[in-house]
Amino acid sequence: MNLVFVPKPCGLLISRCYSTLSRPDLCPSRCLLHFLQHAINHQSQKRIHQSHAQVITQGLEQNPFLITKLLSAYSSCGDLKELNLIFDLASIKTVHIWNSLISGYVKNGMFHGVFGRFNEMQKCNIVPDDFTLSILAKASNELGNVVVGKSIHGKSLRLGLISDIIVANSLISMYFKYGECKESLKLFNEMPERNSGSWNVLLAGYASFSDCFYAKEAWEAVRNMQMDGIKPDAFTISSLLHFCGHPNGKLSYGKELHCYIVKNKLDLDSGSKFHISCGLIDMYSRENNTIASRYVFDQIKSRNIYVWTAMVSGYAQNEDPDKALILFQEMQMKDGIVPNKISLISLLPACSLHAGLTNGKQIHGYAVRKEYLDDVTLCNALIDMYSKCGSLESAKNVFETDSFCKDVISWTTIILAYGLHGLAEESIRLYNDMVELSIKPDQITVVAVLSACGRCGLVSEGLQLYNTAVQEHKIEPTAEICAAVVDMLGNIGELDQAFSFIKTMMVEPGPSVWGALVSASIRYRNYEMLELAYRYLVELEPDNPSNFISLSNLYASASRWDMVAELRNTMKKRGLRKTPGCSWININTTTHCFHVADRTHPISNLIYGVLDHVFIVMKEPHCSDDIEFLI
Repeated sequence: MNLVFVPKPCGLLISRCYSTLSRPDLCPSRCLLHFLQHAINHQSQKRIHQSHAQVITQGLEQNPFLITKLLSAYSSCGDLKELNLIFDLASIKTVHIWNSLISGYVKNGMFHGVFGRFNEMQKCNIVPDDFTLSILAKASNELGNVVVGKSIHGKSLRLGLISDIIVANSLISMYFKYGECKESLKLFNEMPERNSGSWNVLLAGYASFSDCFYAKEAWEAVRNMQMDGIKPDAFTISSLLHFCGHPNGKLSYGKELHCYIVKNKLDLDSGSKFHISCGLIDMYSRENNTIASRYVFDQIKSRNIYVWTAMVSGYAQNEDPDKALILFQEMQMKDGIVPNKISLISLLPACSLHAGLTNGKQIHGYAVRKEYLDDVTLCNALIDMYSKCGSLESAKNVFETDSFCKDVISWTTIILAYGLHGLAEESIRLYNDMVELSIKPDQITVVAVLSACGRCGLVSEGLQLYNTAVQEHKIEPTAEICAAVVDMLGNIGELDQAFSFIKTMMVEPGPSVWGALVSASIRYRNYEMLELAYRYLVELEPDNPSNFISLSNLYASASRWDMVAELRNTMKKRGLRKTPGCSWININTTTHCFHVADRTHPISNLIYGVLDHVFIVMKEPHCSDDIEFLI
C-alpha cells in the first residue's frame, strides 16, 4: 500500500500572474482575490503563503475582503495558527470576517472552539447573520448537543432569522441529526418559502433513519416537491437511492431513478463527491445485483476513493471476497488512491468471508502505520474479522487496546466473538462488565449473549439475562431475541417449554423463531413439533422453497406420500424451485466453489472419486445408516 503524491499544476501560472500586480489598469485587491481563490482550488499552501506575502507587500493586510479570503484559504489547508493570527491582527472585524473564522473552525473539526469564538463575537456587539447561525447549527449538529442546538434555534427566533431559508435548512438538518423528526417537520412546514436545498435536507433527514423507516414519507415528499415546481437534482436522487434496493424500501424505483439520471444527463463524474454514482452502486449491491453495480462503476471515468469503496463494499456484501480483494488492489495500483478508514472497514468483511487471516492482519498493520486505530468503527470491524477468522486472541487484543473509545457495538462484537468460540461464561462476564460501566446494552447485545448461553447449555443464566434485559434495562423483545431464547431452550431438549414461550411472546413470532424450533425438533427427533413448526414457516414464507422441500422430506420419511404430492404440486403452481446447495474452500489463495451435481470444476473426476470413497467409508459398520433426518 504505497502512498502516491500527485503534483498540483498551479505554481507556474500563479507566479507569472504576480507580475501583473504592478499594472496601473488592474486593481491589486481584485487580482489577489483571484490568486487566493486559485490557490484554494488547488489546495496549495505554498501559493497561499505567496499570495499572503503579496497582500502585505501591497499594504492591503487590513482590506476586509482580502482578510476574509485569507481566512478561507488557511482554513482550507488546515493552518489554524495562521488563521487565528490573521484574525487577531485585523483592526476591524466585520460579521463576514467572524463568519470566515468560525467556518474555518468547523471545517477543521474545532467544534468546541466555534462557540468560544461566538461568545467573543457577541461581546464585541457584532450581530450574527444568517450564515453565522447556519455555521453554529452545523457545529452543534456535529457535537450532538441538543441544548446548544435549541439555544441556536431560540437565537434565530429572537433575531427574526427563522424564516431565512439558509437558517431554516440548517436547523432542520440539525434536528434530524438529533433524531427529532417532528421538530424538523414542524420547521419545514412553517417555512414561508422553500428552495431545492430545503427539500433535499428533508429527504436526507428521512434517509438518515435506518431500515427505510420514513420511506413512505420520502416518496410523498418528492411528489410534493415536484408539485411545487422544483425539479429533483443530483442531491435529491442520491437521497432517494437510499430507499431503493432495501426490503422496506421500493425495489422497483431504483431502475426508474437510474433512467431519470440518464435522461436528465446527471453526470456520474460530477462534483458533490460522486453521490449519485455511489448511491447507484450501493443500491444495486443491496439488490444482490453486482453485475449492474459493476456496470455503473465501469461507466465512471474519473473515480475517487468513495466510488472504489462503494464497489468493494458491494462485492463484500454479496459474499464475493475474491473480487473485493482484487478491486482493492486495483484501486491502489491503477488510480494510485490511498485507502482510508472507510475503505478498510468495507474490505474487512471480505477477509472474514475468505477466512483470510493474512489479509486481515495486513489491513490491521496498515491501520497501525496510518494511526487509524482511534476510529471505533474500524476497531469494531477488526474485532469481528479476527473472531470470524478463528483468532480470538487477536480480537481480544484489539478490544483491550486504549486507542479507541469503546461503544455498545464494541462490547457486542467481543461478546459475540467469545460466544462463537464456545466461551459463554466469558461472554456473560463481559456483558456484566458492560452494564457496570453504564453502557446500556441494545437488542443485538442481548441476542449475542443469549446465543452464547444457548451454545453452551447455560439456560438458567440465559433466562435470567433475558428477564433482566426486559424488566430492568427496558429492552423491547424482538423476534431475534425471542428466537435466541427458543434456540437456547431447544438445545437442551425443552421443546414444550420453547413452544409455550413462543405462544406467550410479546411480538409476533417470525421465521427465525419457528426456524429455531425446527432445528431443535430435528435434533431431538420430535416429529409432531417439527411438523407444527414447518407448517407455521410455510404460512409465513409462502415463497421460500426450502420450507416446502424440508416439510416434503419430513412427510417422505414418514411415508406420507399424499402430503408429499400435495406440497410438490403447490410448489409447481407457485413456480418455486430448490436452490442448489453450494460450498467453497480456499486453497493457496484460490477459492474453489462447488454446487450440487456440479461437474464444471477442472478436476471434477478426481473430486468425485474421493467422494465415492467417502460414501464407501460411511457404509461401514461403525457409521450410522440413519439418513432420515438429513433434510
